Amino acid sequence: MSNTIISVEIFVIGLIISTIIIYIVTRLFGDKKGIKTAFVAAIFGALIYSIVGFILGNGFLAAIAGGIVWLLTLRALYDIGWLRAILIAIFIWIVATVVGVLLPTTPRLL
Repeated sequence: MSNTIISVEIFVIGLIISTIIIYIVTRLFGDKKGIKTAFVAAIFGALIYSIVGFILGNGFLAAIAGGIVWLLTLRALYDIGWLRAILIAIFIWIVATVVGVLLPTTPRLL
């Protein structure tokens, strides 16, 4: 299988997992928006971090800049304030980290 196909598969799987995590966390915070909004947030997150990473590299400054832009995106998509956007982003990061640690350790299905 070519590297391009594998990269696309990894991106799609990551996007699905990110969408589910964003959806669950925002629901826990009482938001009533659907899975489509979570999908849009996941797409924007991937695009934001890709663009910022391309422009600034993979350093601390890139992470801060990407994080601020993603918080702006969360605020706009979910019509929330800064504090709530930060709390949601922190919970998303924690859940994504746990899933990222646990998922590779599950038995292979194929």
